[in-house]
Amino acid sequence: MNPSQTTAAEHRRPLIQRIGAVLWPSFFAAAVAAAVFFSVVDPLALANISFPGHAISRESGYTAGFLLLWLATGSASAFTSLLLRRRADETVDDGLE
Repeated sequence: MNPSQTTAAEHRRPLIQRIGAVLWPSFFAAAVAAAVFFSVVDPLALANISFPGHAISRESGYTAGFLLLWLATGSASAFTSLLLRRRADETVDDGLE
C-alpha cells in the first residue's frame, strides 16, 4: 500500500459534520421551495381545502409547510449522503504522490 493511500475508515468525518452536511443544504433548499410555493399558494386556502373543519393561522401554515419541505429535502440529502459513503475496506487515493 502506498503511503498516499489510506483506508476510508481513516478519512471518516465527525458525526456532527456529516449531519451538518445534510441538514444545512436541505435547509436552504426548503427555504427556496417554501418561498416559491407560498408565493403561489395561500396557506389559509390550502388549509380550507385540506382540513376544512380545523382553523389554523397563516403563520402555522407557513411553519408546517416549511417543516414538511425541510423534511423532504433533508430526506433526499440524507439518501444521497448514504449512497456516496465509502465502504470501510475501500482505499482512498489522495493523489499526493
